[in-house]
Amino acid sequence: MLIPKRLKRGDTVGVIAPASPPNIQNLEKSYSFLTQLGLKVRLGNYVHKVNGYLAGSDEERLEDLHAMFEDPSVDGIICAGGGYGTARIASKIDYELIKQNPKIFWGYSDITFLHTAIRQETGLVTFHGPMLASDVGKEEFQDLSKKMFWQLFEPKELHYTEDVSPLEIISEGERVGELVGGNLSLILSSIGTPFELNTKGKILFIEDIDEEPYRIDGMLNQLLLAGKLETAAGIVVGDFKNAVPTNNKPSQTLDEVLNHYLKDLETPVIKGFKIGHCEPHFAIPFGVKARLSSKTKSLTIMPGVQ
Repeated sequence: MLIPKRLKRGDTVGVIAPASPPNIQNLEKSYSFLTQLGLKVRLGNYVHKVNGYLAGSDEERLEDLHAMFEDPSVDGIICAGGGYGTARIASKIDYELIKQNPKIFWGYSDITFLHTAIRQETGLVTFHGPMLASDVGKEEFQDLSKKMFWQLFEPKELHYTEDVSPLEIISEGERVGELVGGNLSLILSSIGTPFELNTKGKILFIEDIDEEPYRIDGMLNQLLLAGKLETAAGIVVGDFKNAVPTNNKPSQTLDEVLNHYLKDLETPVIKGFKIGHCEPHFAIPFGVKARLSSKTKSLTIMPGVQ
C-alpha cells in the first residue's frame, strides 16, 4: 500500500479532466474554495478541450494525467468532473510513473475506473470525493462536503455513523477489510478486463445515478454471477440518486432489488450512506482498512494520507 503525503498550505494541486468536458463556469467558481484551503491551482493543458463527449483526445487526457503525476511541484491531483472516458486511457497509463511519484488523486463517478486501475497496479491510496466542476463550483455544495477535504491535510480516521445520515442494516455482521469500489456501472465495466475489481476480503462500496431499478438489478446480478458479492467482506451501499422507474412502467423498488441480492449474504451490508452523487457527499479513501459494523451501525476508515 502506498499512502500519499498530506497536503499543507501553499501546496499546489493539479486539475485535470480525464473523462468528459467539465462545466467551465462551475470549474472557475471552484477555485476560490481551493484558495481558501491555502492551495494553489495548476490547470492541465487540456482541461478546456472539447472532443465531443470527451475532454480532448485520449492522448491529451493521458498527457495531462502523466504530467501532473510527474511534476514534482504538484502535490495532489483533483479531477474537474466525470462523465465518460477514463476506461479508454487505462491500458495506456504509465503505472510505474505513478508508483514512483505517489500523490493524492481525488474524484469519483467515471473516475472509479482510474481508482481501481491505479490502486491495483500501484497500491496507491486514492480518494472518492466531490469534484470541482461537478460539485464544488455549484451553489448547493454543502459544509460537510467542504469539511471532507480536510482529511487531505492531516492523517485522521473517518467515522460514519447515523450522526451523518440514517442508516439501515440489510445484513448483520462486523468485518474489517480494504475499502474498494465506487460507481456501480464503472465497476461492471471493469469485469473481464485487466483492471477487473478484486473484491475478495474487501469492503465493497457501491453507488450510482440515474439508473432505474431494473438496471441496478442487472448490474448486481452480474456482480453476483462474477463472484464479486459473496467474496466481499462487507458492502457499503451509498447514494443511488434518481433510482426510480420512468414512464410509469411496472417496476420493483430500489430497496426490493437491494434486498434480493444483499440480504442473505453472510457479511455486513448497510445502506443509507451519503457517498456518491449527492449532497452532502462524504469523501472516503480507497485502499485503506475499514471496519463495517451492524452492531454500531458505523463505517470506520483509516487515514488516507501520511
